[in-house]
Amino acid sequence: MLRHLRATNFAILSDVEIELGDGMNVLTGETGAGKSLIVEAVNLLRGGRASADIPRTGADEAVVEASVEIPDDLRARVAGVLEGAGLPAGEDGEVFIRRVIQRGGRSRCYVNGALTTAARLAELGALLIDLSGQHQHQGLVDPARHLEILDLFSGEAALVAAMEAAWTELRRCDDAVQALGGDEREREARLDYVRFQLDELDGAALKSGEDVEIEIERARLASVDALQSAARTAEELLYGGDDSGRDRVAAAAREIERALRTDPTLEPVSKQLGEIETLIDDAADQLRCYADKLEGDPERLASLDERLALIRRLTRKHGGTLDEVVAKAIELRAELAALTGRDEKLVEAQAARVAAEGAAIAAAAALTKSRGKAARKLEKDVGAALAELGMGAAKLSIVVEARPLGPTGADRIELMLASNKGEDTRPLAKVASGGELSRIMLALKLALRSADEVATYVFDEVDTGIGGATAQVVGAQIRAVASSENGRQVLCVTHLPQIAAFADHHFHVEKTELAGRTETHVKKLTGTARKDELARMLGGSATNKARAHAAELLAEAARTETRDAKKPRARA
Repeated sequence: MLRHLRATNFAILSDVEIELGDGMNVLTGETGAGKSLIVEAVNLLRGGRASADIPRTGADEAVVEASVEIPDDLRARVAGVLEGAGLPAGEDGEVFIRRVIQRGGRSRCYVNGALTTAARLAELGALLIDLSGQHQHQGLVDPARHLEILDLFSGEAALVAAMEAAWTELRRCDDAVQALGGDEREREARLDYVRFQLDELDGAALKSGEDVEIEIERARLASVDALQSAARTAEELLYGGDDSGRDRVAAAAREIERALRTDPTLEPVSKQLGEIETLIDDAADQLRCYADKLEGDPERLASLDERLALIRRLTRKHGGTLDEVVAKAIELRAELAALTGRDEKLVEAQAARVAAEGAAIAAAAALTKSRGKAARKLEKDVGAALAELGMGAAKLSIVVEARPLGPTGADRIELMLASNKGEDTRPLAKVASGGELSRIMLALKLALRSADEVATYVFDEVDTGIGGATAQVVGAQIRAVASSENGRQVLCVTHLPQIAAFADHHFHVEKTELAGRTETHVKKLTGTARKDELARMLGGSATNKARAHAAELLAEAARTETRDAKKPRARA
């Protein structure tokens, strides 16, 4: 529920704070005082579009912020939205929302101190606040919303989810069948091409890294004479020739050996020279063997050249490297398996589609049955509410017609109205006036209050076209939406004292001039002050007669609430 609301530099709301309570909160005041601005501020907190001219003259930005208490039955869903958006969880079951609107229309949104997008805020706001304004009820005439309204009333969310899941599976099966279909001649042509390519690659029997090994061996065979000369020359210098490295090291070793007789500390050097002699002998042996084994092999060299040419041709054709060509062979082999097993897979995919279609049809049938039952119940509940709202001759009918299977089932839902007795039912858009739509909307809200999960309802002057005794009934209906039984809250802007009399918390919005600037102030009214405001709304000034009438309205509202509280509640 909306607990604390503050708007700063928001048009004529220079700095307005409101502490809202449980139940029904009412805003009253003269036209233009700023009541609808407060509603607009709430709309921004639920992700609504920001106007470019919102910041107060002389200010660079406007700020709207609120603390929202989450009812227990909504906490899991709100937590899911916050987690999905990567936003921090609130403390003590509360969510803090802040919206900063810069001059020019750009805005920043914060939830629990973290920056987020307006789209994410709208997703969260849809759970927290439901706004019904002077024009929002026009959405009732849109048949696209009627199915959503009926499903919400039915409370069969599991059936709706099952239908969506069944439709998703059916679409997946359709895609699988389509992927395995296509022109048979094209498939055969592709099959021949894949086989040809794969035969070529399999015939080459390529191995990863093979090209590097061939390059090394080819370079050795192409340089046999040079390598052999180098090996024999090195062996001669180390060991075989006059004054070789081996002879010089041996001479040095003999000199050190004689010196050891005088200085034993030369023992390590003597050992090192002995090791060097051994290493030279070993290296000379290896060079001799290497040179002896080296021999030219023109046939092997030609074979390597051919192999290398084949590898280069295939890498140019299928990929930039040998590893990519080897990978291409694996891909072609998998494609060949898919093409050759296509008929069997197509039969399996078609069977899966038949099963998925049957499941979707069954899910749609269950939904149709549920909607038919809910439609009759909603007609009855709305009809009873309309009778209380002065539209006893009106009849709301809910049409449930078959349509092609889709993600929401196989039903087309439309709300129809017969405004007067004996008339045919027609679409709401063609028969309902603004005042009638306001009352139909209230009747629907009342019927849906046990199913709707929104924490706070906002009604912005939905009493348009209503007056007299009907206004008192509307007040009772709005108060019923905010009953403690539902654990919900209402914020209502009204010009009718009959409605304001039902408030649990009454706020007066007043516009004044201060230092040449227009300011809006909001004051909570209690006791005599509240009675005087109702008197002003009744007669323009708080005369004794008007105050007496205001007292009667308050007393009647209290009696109506007591009577309604004793009535058994019908459940959807």
